[in-house]
Amino acid sequence: MRKSTVALALGTLGLGMSEFGMMGILPDIAKDLSISIPQAGHFISAYALGVAVGAPLLVLAGRKLPLKKVLLGLILIYMVGNLCFSFFSSYKINLFFRFISGLPHGAYFGVGSIVAHRLAKEGKGTSAVAGMISGMTVANLVGVPLGTFISHNFSWSVTYLIIGALGFFIFYTIIKYIPDLEPLPDVGFKKQFHFLKKLNPWLILFTTILGNGGIFCWYSYINPIMTQSVGFSSESMTGVMMFAGLGMVVGNLVSGKLSDQYSPEKVGTVTQGLAMLTLVLFFLLVHSQAASLILMFIGTACLFAVSAPQQILLLQNSKGGEMLGAALVQVAFNIGNALGAYSGGVFINKNYPYEYSVLPGIVLTSIGFILFIIYLNKNKARQ
Repeated sequence: MRKSTVALALGTLGLGMSEFGMMGILPDIAKDLSISIPQAGHFISAYALGVAVGAPLLVLAGRKLPLKKVLLGLILIYMVGNLCFSFFSSYKINLFFRFISGLPHGAYFGVGSIVAHRLAKEGKGTSAVAGMISGMTVANLVGVPLGTFISHNFSWSVTYLIIGALGFFIFYTIIKYIPDLEPLPDVGFKKQFHFLKKLNPWLILFTTILGNGGIFCWYSYINPIMTQSVGFSSESMTGVMMFAGLGMVVGNLVSGKLSDQYSPEKVGTVTQGLAMLTLVLFFLLVHSQAASLILMFIGTACLFAVSAPQQILLLQNSKGGEMLGAALVQVAFNIGNALGAYSGGVFINKNYPYEYSVLPGIVLTSIGFILFIIYLNKNKARQ
């Protein structure tokens, strides 16, 4: 992997720890702030809404700037949001700083995807984007379990203090290893949105919202599901979260290679169908620890196996507004995140067992699968 790709991946590592770190510490932060676990789930939604607001605004604001400067500005916002979040113990104030933490997320992925694609060898574009996204999978393999361990043994605020401080190192690596690249040609403000007049981008966006949102119905509550429904101890959750992260790493890397070999749309469609089947089986086999672990691995692999194809597909379908298009994938991903956290929490608030959060996820992933099939059939002539 090139040093520039590593630098980009460090950024997604930090963003991944910021976003997904909350999944492993919901019980800790709920206890410390004297709120319910579904209320603590609102920190997931606040971050996701920050992504939805920040991605288009920051991308459009920085469209005339050199890409390297845009990346550095986004990392500064990342540091401010996470460091401030770690300093307060107020539910409302921390909701605000979770929102701030989410602002640079989608824009970073949008700009980073273009940088990775520009610097990639011919025919290796999806693999390069997958390399950038790999930082987020490593976050789930190592960073999130480590954050869960620190939260359980010290405090959730220490976890997010470390996440925020990581930004200083990310800032340095971008300065050192990302070459100066000219901004994309400025086609004007309105023309940035012209690609949205076509059906293809909307199919990808809604597939991302609904397909990934379905997985988040389940994954947002993975800690209480695995402890209270499946029967794992709290002490074992660090290892469980590492295994979930390993699934993300494997899914992302395999998907990138297969997408370059076949096509992003074929890999995305198969992955989305597998995600739907995995959630069905998880609900049916939830009381088997072995089956639940295997299905958790497959489910998290699907979550990131579909990410690079979605990123590339929207990049391909956003001519004239590539930076905005690449950022909108992350907007869609995090709207799905918020939708999933909310939808999964509906059953929990009605006192159903935690595994019932999977049910709305099955519905959402099924719709995502159907939309991917529509996209695949619509674009067969292009392949």
